[in-house]
Amino acid sequence: MNAMTASNLRSAYGGESQAHMRYRIWAEKAKKDGFPNVARLFMATSDAEEVHATLHFKALKDEVGSFDVLSGGVFGYDSTSDNLQGAIDGELFEVEQMYPTYIAVAEMQNEKAALSAYRYAIEAEKVHAELFTKAKEAVDLGKDLEAETILLCPVCGFISITGEEETCPLCNAKKELFKEY
Repeated sequence: MNAMTASNLRSAYGGESQAHMRYRIWAEKAKKDGFPNVARLFMATSDAEEVHATLHFKALKDEVGSFDVLSGGVFGYDSTSDNLQGAIDGELFEVEQMYPTYIAVAEMQNEKAALSAYRYAIEAEKVHAELFTKAKEAVDLGKDLEAETILLCPVCGFISITGEEETCPLCNAKKELFKEY
């Protein structure tokens, strides 16, 4: 694997791993703040970030050894509204800056495994940003997110709060595989 793509995959792995843990922490805060559906959304998105980290890790299967990993991370333990804004900012960074750059490099270097992992991640992150925005709008009005069901596609990290999909719109996985929160 080309060194630049490998470095980008490690960075993406690090960022997704941090988001996985950060969203778990923010889920507990949302629960304490009285927003159980926002907490469920954070937990589902935490698991989605684990899916992305796993895809990146597996794309690096032939890269063995110890590496320094540079990755961005959002920090803060504030109100649920502030935490949602941090989540929105992180997801939009991935969608608007990080993944487009990583995709361009992987395309140039013809790194198919990296491209597959990045493409699933960027499309799922767009959905995550939309859902966090919807949740923030509700929280800022003093309400919880309206979501009877929250479903995660364990293949690509897509999240649904309607449950209307029969298959994942990103990867075509069957709804039966989805995990419910």
